[in-house]
Amino acid sequence: MANEPIAAMNVPSRLTDQLPRHRLICEFSMWSADLLSLKDDLNRIAAHADILHVDVADGHFAPALLFFPDLVVAMRKVTQLPIHVHLMVANDILLNQVAQFADAGSDLISIHVENAPLVGEALDNIRAKGIAAGVVLKWDTPVSAVAPYIDKIDFLTLLGTAIGVKGQSLSGTAPTRIQEAKALIGRRDVILAADGGIRDNTVALLRKAGAATVVLGSLAFGATDLASRMDWLKSL
Repeated sequence: MANEPIAAMNVPSRLTDQLPRHRLICEFSMWSADLLSLKDDLNRIAAHADILHVDVADGHFAPALLFFPDLVVAMRKVTQLPIHVHLMVANDILLNQVAQFADAGSDLISIHVENAPLVGEALDNIRAKGIAAGVVLKWDTPVSAVAPYIDKIDFLTLLGTAIGVKGQSLSGTAPTRIQEAKALIGRRDVILAADGGIRDNTVALLRKAGAATVVLGSLAFGATDLASRMDWLKSL
């Protein structure tokens, strides 16, 4: 029927069917968790998180160094929540990292559109593993750069800050870019995510612009009353 959403072509995973679509989807960034008590933190957030977000950076593509496949293996043993791996790695290791994190138990792997010319091959490899695929754009990469891959992905994530650096303010262009991405997605079943600069004074702007999910760091992990904070977020 004309009003039915267009599903991404040949997507083997239906992670998108498992996620709430009537409210904001909440991704919890493991970069903001208590890494010395990660299992305890996973238990603490279990009732509130929809997705666990694992950033992976190689110190070259992004200035940070984090995280590794064995962490996903360990997380998979203690949680049933979907695990979203965000790869921020150079082209020469990209395909190897896709394979390692897929085998570690990831439910969704997102790569950067700036990993051209390997983006298409990497997305095919992710999908061949039977898991969901996503693309991430740096804050200053034109949204139109994802157009060639839009029918191969389940998730599209737009960064609102410089890559791999915590604690930055949201770029003023972020809401407009979210609107542009939402228009590009159209009726396709692609979840639109905002990552970076997620604060109590920005999340509502991003949600209003069209973000279906935001990646929560200190806004969630630093909350004195997590249940109340999540009730507020999920009401947006």
